Amino acid sequence: MLRQVMSEHREDCLDNREFGFWLYLMTDAIIFALLFATYVSMFRNTANGPEPIHLFDLKHVFFETACLLISSVTFGFAWLAAMNKKRPSVILWLIITIVFGVAFVFLEVVEFLEMIQEGAGPQASGYLSSFFTLVATHGIHVSIGMIGILTMTLQVFMKGLTPQVCSRLFRLGLFWHFLDIVWIGIFSVVYLPVFI
Repeated sequence: MLRQVMSEHREDCLDNREFGFWLYLMTDAIIFALLFATYVSMFRNTANGPEPIHLFDLKHVFFETACLLISSVTFGFAWLAAMNKKRPSVILWLIITIVFGVAFVFLEVVEFLEMIQEGAGPQASGYLSSFFTLVATHGIHVSIGMIGILTMTLQVFMKGLTPQVCSRLFRLGLFWHFLDIVWIGIFSVVYLPVFI
């Protein structure tokens, strides 16, 4: 009887944490919505500085996008492996996800440095300020997500696929996939209109 009560209490706690995480994602979505709105309102405020058409390289953006979207697929494979209780596969797919995440952040930093070297830093215009704020905020989220993935990899390695670890992995997956959705928004609103 006591074990049943303890098990139900544990499940309720995990459900509450998942609900709380959904609330967190909603607040994060509001932050990104505000950043998108700021970007759109500042799009024409280039202060006679560089225009978007001269700043972006479609191939570079394509590789960034591919890295992040592939990392979402590999995280999905990690989750499927967790559901099948295949601990080594979970660890492998999480490590692969980190590799693609690192590649994404690296490409983003390279893009920022090239823009700054060309005199298109965040201080050059309202447009560039809003661009750097939106894209860098996403990049910071991806970096935090990679720290979470590294932590989860260690937890799976050390603790196994306990209900608590799987619950954390599920919430981290929500966060990681949310970042992909935000990136698709960034690609569609920031980069794609420049090349159409």
